[in-house]
Amino acid sequence: MDNKLNDTDQLHEEIIQLKKQVQEYESLIKDISAPIIPSIVPETILIPITGRLYAERFEMIIAKILEASYQEEVSNVIIDFTAISKKEIGDIEVFGKYIRNLTSALDMMGIQTLYAGFTPAVTQVLVQSGLNIIQELQTFSTFRTALQYLMREKGLEFKRGLSL
Repeated sequence: MDNKLNDTDQLHEEIIQLKKQVQEYESLIKDISAPIIPSIVPETILIPITGRLYAERFEMIIAKILEASYQEEVSNVIIDFTAISKKEIGDIEVFGKYIRNLTSALDMMGIQTLYAGFTPAVTQVLVQSGLNIIQELQTFSTFRTALQYLMREKGLEFKRGLSL
């Protein structure tokens, strides 16, 4: 009987350890799924989005972006969808809803939202979907063009240093 109890205790302890490990992995995935990258343009962050976009993941990404925007006192957020293909968008209605929610939440915080990197295939799907949100978005073909826009808007420019 004692042996069975020890086996049960050991199994219970293994389950607890595995649950902790799963939580650590989930936290790591959250951290790398939408990294917050400071920009060369003051008060601006870049968030490259990768991987399949489904409702729970969008909710996590939105919460992360809103929290980072608030904590880092940014005035501009560039969200880069370059790595997202048509198949990773999933349900276009869900995609549109979350883009609208994110844009609205950032607007309420006084933060300008720029979207970059929609591929031609994703763009076609968005246009054909009839979502009215697409007309409200500030979009750019690349992260670079979005940065150039912000730099012009803020009166900033790159200066090349002297080479010896």
